[in-house]
Amino acid sequence: MNSVGELDAAVATCRACPRLVAWREEAARVKRRAFQDWQYWARPVPGFGPPDAALAIVGLAPAAHGGNRTGRIFTGDPSGDALYAALYDIGLASQPTATHRGDGLELYGVRITVPVHCAPPDNRPTTGERDTCRPWLARELDLLRPTLRAIVVLGGFAWQAVLPVLAGAGWQLPRPRPAFGHGAEALLTDAAGERQVHLVGGYHPSQRNMSTRTLTSGMLRDVLHRGAVISGLPLQRQHP
Repeated sequence: MNSVGELDAAVATCRACPRLVAWREEAARVKRRAFQDWQYWARPVPGFGPPDAALAIVGLAPAAHGGNRTGRIFTGDPSGDALYAALYDIGLASQPTATHRGDGLELYGVRITVPVHCAPPDNRPTTGERDTCRPWLARELDLLRPTLRAIVVLGGFAWQAVLPVLAGAGWQLPRPRPAFGHGAEALLTDAAGERQVHLVGGYHPSQRNMSTRTLTSGMLRDVLHRGAVISGLPLQRQHP
């Protein structure tokens, strides 16, 4: 897989985790009442965004009736509603909503991906499923490496998934190993000391986190804004 496009096509054919394959396909058969007319994607959901992104955002996994339905990550569920609205607010998305593939949404300098590409039961992939899916994340970040400057990591699960991927790619992790937290930051250098990538931690915009105000829209914008500034991306709108 020599390009992000080839990687995305390959990801969508994966059937490596029997539990996840069964769950994503069962969700597509049963459907939610509101989505009875939808033809669910019901496959692994690839990343989304340009192949030369300076900023990567790493989430958790597709939602059973979100990305697993629409075929695009963070699309068609409350987490995506929060994330894309925040990206729009800081000028990194062409529109504040994401409803389906082909809805016109574009990202500017940002690529969104996940450590687990299939919808898991109860939104909880196992560590074994995370590790089985790891080569996809490793290859995606490797393809982004020439332009990548920062990674915003949404949630502790993603933080624990990203660190070994970066270490395996030759990035030098700080000691002690950086701990996850909202607003946590870590600077990694390559073995030659010539390149750097910044990690920025943020709470995941899950419906639960947003409804309990563990994470607010302003907090989400703040970590995305921080990642964008580190990446040198032009912010086309005023930060609310």
